[in-house]
Amino acid sequence: MNLVYKVNDKPKFGQLIIFALQQLLAILAATIAVPAITNGTIQTVFGDGAAFMSQSAALFGAGVGTIVYLLFTKFKSPVFLGSSFAFLGSMAAAFEGAATAGATEKMGFAGLIIGAAFAGLVYVVIAIIVKTSGVAWVRKLMPPVVIGPTVAIIGLSLAANAIGNSFGFANPMSSYVMDTAGWVNLICALVTLLTVIFFSVKGKKMMKLIPFILGIIAGYVVALIFTLIGKSTGNDALKVLDFSAFNAMKWVPEFTFVEALKGFGDVNGKYIASIAVAYVPVAFVVFAEHIADHKNLSTIIDHDLLEDPGLHRTLLGDGVGSIVGAFFGGCPNTTYGESVGCVAITGNASVVTILATAILAIAASFCGPFVTFLSTIPTCVMGGVCITLYGFIAVSGLKMLQPVDLNDNRNLFTASVILIAGIGGMKMQIGSVTLTAVACALILGVIVNLLFNRAEKKAR
Repeated sequence: MNLVYKVNDKPKFGQLIIFALQQLLAILAATIAVPAITNGTIQTVFGDGAAFMSQSAALFGAGVGTIVYLLFTKFKSPVFLGSSFAFLGSMAAAFEGAATAGATEKMGFAGLIIGAAFAGLVYVVIAIIVKTSGVAWVRKLMPPVVIGPTVAIIGLSLAANAIGNSFGFANPMSSYVMDTAGWVNLICALVTLLTVIFFSVKGKKMMKLIPFILGIIAGYVVALIFTLIGKSTGNDALKVLDFSAFNAMKWVPEFTFVEALKGFGDVNGKYIASIAVAYVPVAFVVFAEHIADHKNLSTIIDHDLLEDPGLHRTLLGDGVGSIVGAFFGGCPNTTYGESVGCVAITGNASVVTILATAILAIAASFCGPFVTFLSTIPTCVMGGVCITLYGFIAVSGLKMLQPVDLNDNRNLFTASVILIAGIGGMKMQIGSVTLTAVACALILGVIVNLLFNRAEKKAR
């Protein structure tokens, strides 16, 4: 695609700060959602008096983890790393295991760091295998007919979240009977969505490069107007904005390793084994999504990242970045589709922008009012943004199918099973391990392709 800023380009300083803020806004909601969800588990298991995960620390960990990733990839891969949703079940298992052992949540925090180390070790091992054997086997397992629909599924599997958020729900919903609150949230989402699209299509110069910032501002202003009307009339349904987060605002992040140091003394061999079982299989699942994300990003920047800097380097960056992210924030990191979508829609692939975003995330984590203010951005406004981001990921995957001969039934069925398994939500719980819909769809697609598409003729 036509990029305004290529990977090695360096925007002017003033523009760079704005571009970094836009990237931060794109990944913010998901990055701080993981510790928020895990805090619900901690509260359920240990009660309100327990130490909770810090969202600011998760943001700090994402920033540092991204810098680690950039170093390993020689600053050639413009993508931000944020908290991974794939490890939510693993993180919950760490605290539940601590409770079962009769220990405090401090042992659970130690488990988070141990688990991230196990997951990172998986990436290191796979990176060594890739370094010694090359990436030919990856291309054989995942040709365009497999990777294209899989990338599409990454976007489509998040579609329900985007639509649910647009109605004001933090989680997806199946249906909703419209009332005043529903209409208000939807209006804010649509204003955000249409503003993003307008400036992406019709914007001039700088305006075209920051459509998400402009969209969020527009949506926030509309939400503020509704909220002020609601406060003056006493109509709670109009109160979209909630500033109660400022009541519990903290200036300095509470890093995970601080709590973990208090819990390592309770850790034993049985607990470590349970953590390994919870984390290691998930790391293999995330490996598949890692390849899909980098294939998609390679298409966007017109440069094969699996060859240069190499899959082994992206894996090492992701794995070590996850360990570092969990050390500070508790959450293993992963490359973010939201970040890839932001790069594609804005045409800004400058890796310096990603570096600036990481630095901004680290700095912001120490600014309580700033992080708290960002957390007040309504769910519905982020829903409007995510419709464009997730939609673009889905379409990017479908574009990869353009050179594939779908008149050949071998290709047709391979793509079909991936799309149906992914959209249908083929998610499986096997013991303590959850195979996501994306992972299940990819595995099924690889199997079908290997069984029925062995011919030398491959769509490229």
